Amino acid sequence: MGENGVYELKCEVQTYAWGKPGASSEVARLSKLAHPDFNVEQNQTYAELWMGAHPKAPSTILSSGIALSDFIKSNEDILGSKVANLFNGELPFLFKVLSVNKSLSIQAHPNKKHAEKLNQERPEIYKDPNHKPEMAIALTPFEGLCGFRPLTDIQSFLKTVPELQAVVGSVATEQLCSCAGKDEAIISSCLKSCFENVMKCDPDVRSAQIQLLVNRVSVMDKISAEFQNTLGELLLRINSQFPSDVGCLVIYFLNLIKLSPGEAMYLGANVPHAYLDGNCIECMACSDNVVRAGCTPKYIDVPTLCEMLDYSPGGIDKQKYPALQSDTDPYVKIYNPAVDDFAVQCISVPNEIKEYTFESVDSASILLVLNGKSTKCTGNAHLRPGAVFFIAANTKLSVQLEGGLFCFRALCMLN
Repeated sequence: MGENGVYELKCEVQTYAWGKPGASSEVARLSKLAHPDFNVEQNQTYAELWMGAHPKAPSTILSSGIALSDFIKSNEDILGSKVANLFNGELPFLFKVLSVNKSLSIQAHPNKKHAEKLNQERPEIYKDPNHKPEMAIALTPFEGLCGFRPLTDIQSFLKTVPELQAVVGSVATEQLCSCAGKDEAIISSCLKSCFENVMKCDPDVRSAQIQLLVNRVSVMDKISAEFQNTLGELLLRINSQFPSDVGCLVIYFLNLIKLSPGEAMYLGANVPHAYLDGNCIECMACSDNVVRAGCTPKYIDVPTLCEMLDYSPGGIDKQKYPALQSDTDPYVKIYNPAVDDFAVQCISVPNEIKEYTFESVDSASILLVLNGKSTKCTGNAHLRPGAVFFIAANTKLSVQLEGGLFCFRALCMLN
């Protein structure tokens, strides 16, 4: 196989409005390091680097300009037999770098069956029939909203934030505040009623209550317990980005998760979430299927979102996902959620190691280099910060290094 099974990729950059501007964006920085001709404009927002074969923005083989999706169709064996058979000859994952400057939309991703149904019924809106489980791995301190808070937290906010209670309504508030110790199905039903009331409230009524809340919090002492207990900093931040948006009230329902570099959170089907700030690696099923309901100028589908969500309250530990040390390589940690579509390896080779071999795996993989440089590699691969490589299944990549290596590798880990 040409190039010894290792192919450098040219990857697409998405300039969504929530991205970080200019050179402050990790997406722009890595793109520029890998390809010096990449033009970074200081007034442009660079949000996502897409590494994969999704039809919306497929990567291309750098040496030939061929789309990775077309290259795989012509060389299906490079996926590995198990991957090719399970995923009908397609690369099952999409790998990304995200640079988040302001809140993404309040959103969730449908399961496979629901995704197919939405695509069949409304293909003009839901163009992708695939599910989209995804994982975010922090590169810098990273913040996001994810999953419903513990029941006691939501009950406390309903009792102490009168503007929230006014939107939820007294009946739904009373039902949720009195359901402690009851069956999980009852708790979920009560939580759904409260959340739906917020999402489906008359926009003028909701906006008026949010403005009252923002005005009240704006004059609080920023170090006071009252300000902290009202999530004052987060409320004012969301409101500054999306004035009077429903997201200003959603913060009282969803966990605020803060990740340190290397920490991860996994988002399964129907889990409500929104990234807020920071840089991360993201890996997901090869899909762009999103149901949105706030903090976005894009299409909002409140009924679908409210009906599909998992209304199971729980703490942040429920959403965080640990990396496990590899049994076969001391320099590899593995994030391997309970889906077939993807797993991620974090590879950190110390400075004193001058030669390193990436393990041969029975899966195609995509390698993103964040730090490190090779003096010699298998084939024509030249490892350097920002460079992205597609590695064919059952291919060993051996490198000679200058001063260590730090990279991420997306792959499938099928039994």
